[in-house]
Amino acid sequence: MKINIKIKIAINNLLFKIMNLNMYNINRRKFLGYFGCSCCSLILPSCSTVPITERKQLSIIPESRINRQAAAAYENFRSKSKLITKGSQLKEIREIGKKMEIAVSTFFKRQGKEDPTKNFGWDYILVDNDKVVNAWCMPGGKIAVYTGLLKVTKNSNALSVVMGHEIAHAVARHSLERMSHAMTINLGTTVADIFLGGAINRTRNTVGQNTGLDIFQLGIMNPFGRKQETEADYLGLIFSSLSGFDIRESVKLWQRMSAKNKGKEPPVFLSTHPSSKKRIENLENWISEVIIKYPPIKT
Repeated sequence: MKINIKIKIAINNLLFKIMNLNMYNINRRKFLGYFGCSCCSLILPSCSTVPITERKQLSIIPESRINRQAAAAYENFRSKSKLITKGSQLKEIREIGKKMEIAVSTFFKRQGKEDPTKNFGWDYILVDNDKVVNAWCMPGGKIAVYTGLLKVTKNSNALSVVMGHEIAHAVARHSLERMSHAMTINLGTTVADIFLGGAINRTRNTVGQNTGLDIFQLGIMNPFGRKQETEADYLGLIFSSLSGFDIRESVKLWQRMSAKNKGKEPPVFLSTHPSSKKRIENLENWISEVIIKYPPIKT
């Protein structure tokens, strides 16, 4: 593809400048050493661990701060959205959510580990919009489900998989991690650009003008987003199983989702989400293990 060739040329030019760096009498080795040490001094004390998967993650923003911001944004969204405030669909969402609240909290307590949801202020809303096939969970446990999603989930087991996935994002502090990464990347590239005479920004601008793409988005943030989405798929499956739902429905759900999105999915390298095909493959590989290792919590 022409896009890929242009990106490679721009990146190669940038790498050439880095390899030949000799500004302000600082050679490349010393610069990378100084820069690496500075980044490490920021990053190492700011690492945390994702519950269950135990993946190390960067967390340089207080969780309490992002939870407060999310709560304010949630209230603003509620006040401006058309919501369904009663009926069987909302009742189903709240019942699934309550089961997950109890199951997740009980699981961590029985494991002798800190409950990552202990400071959550759980709340559930149903947004009256059939055109949006989506759900989300803000940091701190604020959850929204759109009526368009219910036309695809079709049953409580499938809906629990989606809600489990969204709750997993909050439990794994993915929003906090994304903000921390963005801050680190912005800081790092700003410092590096000083020594590179603006080469990084010129490269981003050149690629952006020629292709409409951001090399940092393609090369860093998109793969990072797919990693988080895959992690949320796995944790969400666990939360659904712990809550007593049939997680085998997850494959059927994504088959329905795939059929609905046929021909509309972007190329994987342009997406922050795994493809439907990859998700189905992952779920099929995880289901047996999750059913055995994370059976329903009995309270």
